[in-house]
Amino acid sequence: MTETTHVDESREYRVTGMTCSHCAASVREEVAELPAVRTVDVDVAAGRLVVTGTDIDDDAIRAAVADAGYEVV
Repeated sequence: MTETTHVDESREYRVTGMTCSHCAASVREEVAELPAVRTVDVDVAAGRLVVTGTDIDDDAIRAAVADAGYEVV
């Protein structure tokens, strides 16, 4: 029997339109709901989103950010 191990990876995205902690919370909540995501870090001042997890789907991240009302560039 072969056991599969998944290694977490981190990906960084640039997000436009965030201006406050409420913006960061909205993005964090939407992205955190994705099954592949383990942690989410949002830096409003830098316009940065860092996602850690396994098998991260960039399109799913973009869609979650869009659902929060922002855009990955």
